[in-house]
Amino acid sequence: MKSQQKCIVIFALVCCFAVLVALIFSAVDVLGEDEEIFDDDNCSNNCQVVLVENIPEDISISHEGTMSLTARLHGLLDLAQKSVEIVSPWWDLNSTEQDSRFPQAKQGRLLLHRLMGLKAQRVQLKVASGMTASSPELDLLSHYGAEVRFLNMSALTKGELHSSFWVVDRKHLYIGSAAMDWRSFSTLKELGVIVYECRCLAVDLHRIFNLYWQLEYKEFVPTIWSKRLSALYSKEERFSFHLNGSEAKAYVSSSPNIFRPKDRTTDIEAIFRVIQDAKRFVSISMTDYLPLLSTTPHNKYWSRIDGMLREALILKHVRVRLLISCREQTHPLTFNFLWSLQSLCVQTANCSVEVRVFSPRVRDDGSSQGIQHHRYVVTDNSVYIGSVAAFEEGSSRRIGVGNSIRNLDWVGNEFVFNAGAGLVVSEPGMSSTLKSVFDRDWRSPYAKPLQPNKIPSCSSGAGVFKGHTGHTEDTGSPNASL
Repeated sequence: MKSQQKCIVIFALVCCFAVLVALIFSAVDVLGEDEEIFDDDNCSNNCQVVLVENIPEDISISHEGTMSLTARLHGLLDLAQKSVEIVSPWWDLNSTEQDSRFPQAKQGRLLLHRLMGLKAQRVQLKVASGMTASSPELDLLSHYGAEVRFLNMSALTKGELHSSFWVVDRKHLYIGSAAMDWRSFSTLKELGVIVYECRCLAVDLHRIFNLYWQLEYKEFVPTIWSKRLSALYSKEERFSFHLNGSEAKAYVSSSPNIFRPKDRTTDIEAIFRVIQDAKRFVSISMTDYLPLLSTTPHNKYWSRIDGMLREALILKHVRVRLLISCREQTHPLTFNFLWSLQSLCVQTANCSVEVRVFSPRVRDDGSSQGIQHHRYVVTDNSVYIGSVAAFEEGSSRRIGVGNSIRNLDWVGNEFVFNAGAGLVVSEPGMSSTLKSVFDRDWRSPYAKPLQPNKIPSCSSGAGVFKGHTGHTEDTGSPNASL
């Protein structure tokens, strides 16, 4: 009997040891990293924040409260002294064949040449990409001294990497909608934010970069994470700094939940907190709004953000405005969900929700120009700016059995399976500036009110709607006033 008990005890100990070893070896660690301990003394708290934007040449909208995206990215490279870390879903900057159709497309090629020259300036370039295989551009950057790693997102989360951000010298950062794609600097309307001289916030984003960096050779998500990947700040403990003479607070969020080390706030939690804290208004600009979760072979209703907005409207009486990108790839169900949201305020006191669709111009050759590729929320006291993948022309977005969603924005898969990142800033001046940008687009000739029971014909330019009978009703040219 005693011999049997000893065997059981030994077996249990061996099992515990095996589990401990498995946990240790499954953890993502950051070998060779020796980061400082940050406190109020060595954290720069006089950060500068600039909104950056790409506006296509043939879109008649001015830079109001924003700076040129390409100019500011080149400026970041001018500041780089030690390292540039870039996360992008894919790379397609070499636009030689597109220059005749899109003059701005050369901006992508110029940026590629700047990145190729970093090694000669003794600046280390590191790239994390969600591409399943190398590309000619990444091979070229590797030839010029860049370190490139790939994430097998299909194996890790059954999703894709949609993060798009830069960390420069662990002092400056960019996060926004633009990927390393020539379209992001020519045909797409992009928006992001650059933060200068903000070491602790940049290091926190660098930790998300390192999480991706260490996952290259893994086919599964680790059970535990290294402490050196834990978040420095969160929705509960935000980074305090001075912005334009005002007190500000900020933190970095990420998705999906499975990519969540200790204390990291997820994107969906960050958006929920921003909406929840709104007192007077919530204005949202995004590419897609489709509260569905696409799984094989079925799709499910995904209520998180849709429910947040309904709660804000009905329980808090907050004014909600949504500006949705309208293009050929927009799924028709988008408008059904938006109509449902609008119907809440029919004959309901103290309830205000408005929806407008932002339709691009259609060029003479039939191609779309000026697709709005934003992902942000602005309220009376906070902003959330997210990063998303670049738009793939001609990509399918149909939902159904056996089909996948190419997620760009507020689709369920974006938060549950795909990897993304966002920045939350709470400061009145920042909210006021981004609200002005939103209002500018809202009042532009490209934004048209979503009419009841009329599906916008997104491939035919702004202002064209179709009724359920297929009848087309022209509400005006793209240059007509609202």
